[in-house]
Amino acid sequence: MDFLVNLDVDDLERGIDFYVHAFGLEVGRRFGDDGAELIGGPAPIYLLVKAAGSPAYTTEGTASGTQRHYRRHWTPVHLDVVVEDIETAVERAIAAGATQEKPIVTDSWGKLALMADPFGHGFCFVQFLNRGYDEIATV
Repeated sequence: MDFLVNLDVDDLERGIDFYVHAFGLEVGRRFGDDGAELIGGPAPIYLLVKAAGSPAYTTEGTASGTQRHYRRHWTPVHLDVVVEDIETAVERAIAAGATQEKPIVTDSWGKLALMADPFGHGFCFVQFLNRGYDEIATV
């Protein structure tokens, strides 16, 4: 089984620029003017052009009543990007256009930085310390 990550953007070139510079990815394939595959991470990321104001659909293919927007938005799904040096990763992402939403937090298991890309999608940088999540696992 493989996972593919799909992210809606309203500007393909801006999306490519951000993800290439923030995460060190590279363009694998292009799909006309409406999509691009970014490779170099553990799973390919597909940037899909969807206009702001266009309807968002449910998995059944019916309009959800929500329109796409690219301001900061909340969703129950986000990417966690595991890094060796969280401070450097945060600086690189900010230079590429990300927003750091809170200061880096350190816990026994590691460090966490809450971020947002230029399209309103949240993501986190994670730097594991000690035994990582095993520091807090109960089973």
